[in-house]
Amino acid sequence: MQFLAHLPLELGVVSVFLCQNDPGMCDDWDATGGANRAFMFQGQLGAATVPAEGETLLGAVTALRPHPVDVPTAEPVLGRLGAEPVWIQGDETPDCPSCTGRMSFTAELEEGSDFSASANFGEGGRGYVFHCRPCGEAAFLWQR
Repeated sequence: MQFLAHLPLELGVVSVFLCQNDPGMCDDWDATGGANRAFMFQGQLGAATVPAEGETLLGAVTALRPHPVDVPTAEPVLGRLGAEPVWIQGDETPDCPSCTGRMSFTAELEEGSDFSASANFGEGGRGYVFHCRPCGEAAFLWQR
């Protein structure tokens, strides 16, 4: 699985992962299919140290950085935290696997322009991250 992002929340962090096997070989658009995952962690996470030796596949770590909406930037904006999702195909808000309640929208992610660091959401798609605060659950899906 490819690591996509750590997303800050008031109570911790949501970490998002996406299947990057042969395109079309895993149902990575489905929040409950098992081909992508989102995990909710309480508190703050620290960055891991990149090994000094051996092969690492993290040539580019991420293009995602939090940026205030009201401040101009020359960097591309690759999504947003909070508000409401802008669905491409229609509302697919997942239910929490623990309590079966409707999950809260966390973030919307877009593909980046740098192939080595961008997610594959089917050429122009968007990723959607959700969480259930009471249960500590998170989910991720994408549409195009």
